[in-house]
Amino acid sequence: MLNRIILIGRLTRDPELRYTPQGVPVASFSLAVDRPFANQQGQREADFIDCVAWRKLGETVGNHLTKGRLVAVEGRLQIRSYEAQDGTKRKVAEVIADSVRFLDRPRDGQVPGSPADVGMTDDVAFPDDLPF
Repeated sequence: MLNRIILIGRLTRDPELRYTPQGVPVASFSLAVDRPFANQQGQREADFIDCVAWRKLGETVGNHLTKGRLVAVEGRLQIRSYEAQDGTKRKVAEVIADSVRFLDRPRDGQVPGSPADVGMTDDVAFPDDLPF
């Protein structure tokens, strides 16, 4: 069985960096990923996909990425269940990132030369021999 996802898109908001009670960093962010076709009005629509990065990758994402940055995310799809404040059970689909490549340079006001300029991975290399 295979559960791999590769996305290229722009962050829709600044990542939210938190720490678990055990001190493990986790960053949540959302990507806008263009669909490969235009709608009837000739405009391209986008899907908004929630992503999560853990440990060192999460810290890097949380500390060096901002809204609007172009990234490539490789990971796996995970469906998580939770109980909402009103007591109803809900499910959410999110991509658990194994690697995040930063595909553009920081904009004005961001620190150049940071680790974000080269991208980071979390134990999984981003293959250079992708068929596209």
